[in-house]
Amino acid sequence: MKIQTKNFGEVEIADDKIITFDKGIIGFPELKHFTMLHDEEKGSSAGIRYLQSIEEPSFAMPVMDPLLVNPDYDPEVDDELLTGVGTLTPENLLVMVTVTVPSDLTKMTVNLQGPFVINVEERKACQIILEGNQYPVKFPIYDILKSGKAGE
Repeated sequence: MKIQTKNFGEVEIADDKIITFDKGIIGFPELKHFTMLHDEEKGSSAGIRYLQSIEEPSFAMPVMDPLLVNPDYDPEVDDELLTGVGTLTPENLLVMVTVTVPSDLTKMTVNLQGPFVINVEERKACQIILEGNQYPVKFPIYDILKSGKAGE
């Protein structure tokens, strides 16, 4: 399928690259089908990818692996919150968090409290809100990315 996107122009998406969020994502419950895109020039190892909506071409949310900026990230999640994504294993689990990139890049943050949990085999996903305050909504990442320590 071809989709027209705001950030990447026209993109060809294979059916097996579409991720379904049965309940949508927080703030956008009507958006249920996404794919993961990255800047081809920077490659997939650049860290930041985009959760691109299939239904709304102008909607693409920057996301990244939380372990790149917080190697100790290991939240406890109630199994009830993960219903609908199938059986998760270490091999099929992908966790991504949203990246906020303001005009002042030194204030760049990730939301560690509202991760996306993706079953890459079944291509099913959900967004959850973690209990408590162990992980902040705005975790600063600029200095980590600038120092090159992301992912070490």
